[in-house]
Amino acid sequence: MLFLQKISIMIFIILFSGGIFLTSSELIRAQETIDSGKRFRARELGIIIGNYPTGKYNAITDVAGVKVGHVTLISGSGKLVPGKGPVRTGVTAILPHGGNIWQEKVPAGGYILNGCGEMTGFIWMEESGYIETPILLTNTLNVGTVMDGVIDYMIKTVPEVGISDDTVNPIVAECDDSTLNDIQGRHVT
Repeated sequence: MLFLQKISIMIFIILFSGGIFLTSSELIRAQETIDSGKRFRARELGIIIGNYPTGKYNAITDVAGVKVGHVTLISGSGKLVPGKGPVRTGVTAILPHGGNIWQEKVPAGGYILNGCGEMTGFIWMEESGYIETPILLTNTLNVGTVMDGVIDYMIKTVPEVGISDDTVNPIVAECDDSTLNDIQGRHVT
């Protein structure tokens, strides 16, 4: 597993730092950093993405008005028992501003990095050019549950949704956490 993690990080470094423009000393430094066992941000490895400086914390919440919430579910230990545990999963919600996102839509776009991950609402976002719901991230088999939760939230926030106003297309993205979580248990509720 550690080998695959190292390879993934090296591929990321190569892809996002100009590919063939990396010098051998940069690759050696990156490998030494990975071998140290510490976790680093891309910028700390010398990978500069974009043209602008980071905010104070180099985090999405450096952007005025952006709010991020997260729930982590951890329970059980030992060998995997499908449907029972151990549980190591969660949900992250990103709100682009503190107002009513449905009424104050936010310009948006997307990019498909690998074609494997799923994200509901992606096509509508691409066609309309904006988002109108919070963005949520969860594990692969809980996308439907989280999407239902976003729809419930939007109906409570904007009772006209689906009646006298448009229907809602929530944005829920996924990642496969089955290597550390009982994904079949679908423990997000």
